[in-house]
Amino acid sequence: MSTLILILPPRTRLHAQGRMPHGSAGAAQGELGQHYDYLLSPDGVGVGAQGSRPAAMLPAADTVIAVPDESDIAWHRVLLPRANRAKLRAALAGLMEEALLDDPESLHFAIEADTSGGDTAWIAVTSRAWLSEHLAHLEAAQVFVDRVAPSVWPDAPPHGHFCEAASNAADTEAAPIVLRWSNPEGVATLCLAGNLARSLFPPSAVLGARWTATPAVIAPAERWLGTSIEVLTPAQRAMSAIDSPWNLRQFELAPRTRGFRALRQLSKGLMRRSWRPVRWGLAGLMAVQLLGLNLAAWQQRQQFEARRASMSQILSSTYPQVRSILDAPTQMQRETETLRASAGRAGDGDLETLLAAAATAWPADRGPVDALSFESGRLVLSANGWSNPQIENFRTQLQSEGWQLDIKDARMTLSRPARARLSAQALANAPTSS
Repeated sequence: MSTLILILPPRTRLHAQGRMPHGSAGAAQGELGQHYDYLLSPDGVGVGAQGSRPAAMLPAADTVIAVPDESDIAWHRVLLPRANRAKLRAALAGLMEEALLDDPESLHFAIEADTSGGDTAWIAVTSRAWLSEHLAHLEAAQVFVDRVAPSVWPDAPPHGHFCEAASNAADTEAAPIVLRWSNPEGVATLCLAGNLARSLFPPSAVLGARWTATPAVIAPAERWLGTSIEVLTPAQRAMSAIDSPWNLRQFELAPRTRGFRALRQLSKGLMRRSWRPVRWGLAGLMAVQLLGLNLAAWQQRQQFEARRASMSQILSSTYPQVRSILDAPTQMQRETETLRASAGRAGDGDLETLLAAAATAWPADRGPVDALSFESGRLVLSANGWSNPQIENFRTQLQSEGWQLDIKDARMTLSRPARARLSAQALANAPTSS
């Protein structure tokens, strides 16, 4: 399942003497979504392609994740008010008004997953206008963002990442280094100049955290920290958004999907890496079910073959003169009928037997039959003058003796159900292995 990660350019900010931050050209291009840095992962693990393209030329993928810049997200830990979903956003704005630097109405809030009213939860805060402009521009280019996920969030274990900081374009010196620090207590960006940042990381804190750095700052970062550091490229850091439990598309920015897109969203959710054990479990369950069905069909087939062999054995031992066995039940019935006829005994399909059955159940208030006809196995009697109660009583008594009576066009047809033929047909229709 392919995943397209779009790295949203950071918001442009005013700087002293009107200077633009380092890399402002790319930010200006991306402010209205003109160009986006992207990573394309074919399997959600490795990077297959990367580059920078306009929104309309971005490659297609099964899932699209937009990753805001770390400096564009503020993190606040609050006690969630007990309010329904429709009023929760307004309740959060009133609750956090004193802790926010901007007007709450211009900000977008996202709540930590699996939390409810009364829980203490993290709230991600970003500019609503800035994020909605990017989403609208991408959707206009037929790029539908499934998730907006940060590359770093408050989580354990603690993680420190060294990278270049934004600097004035007029500076001739290399960009200074900053430390992106995240732990269960929050997310912060620390400048390494001075002693404040160093005082926050005693040796115990250094040993208990994971440390990474971009290739450009690995050497000065190791000198500052005093230990070796893992190299982590910006692309690798952005890939962590795939496993992020966060989705900033909430409240007014929640995706509105209907019909086919809703099913597509559901299928994408099931194809995420976190659902891989469930997918493997369902595949295993289907395999077991298929194996069980084939095993049951094989057992039934074996039972059928054993029963057919047993009937053939009975036919061979009872009628040795039958050399070729094609349909044991039919041949056995035929040979039995031949022996019965040779002995002069009436069979179920003979006239004498049918007349005796009709006489046994004949109504006492009915006279002799008006007309009758006979063909092998069937006796047809006239039903003229018979009342419905008489016919039903006649049929009931015949059925109790194992006979069948059919009524059609004022005629009653008496016959014996062909059990042998039905048994042979049931054996022929026995299930086979799939």
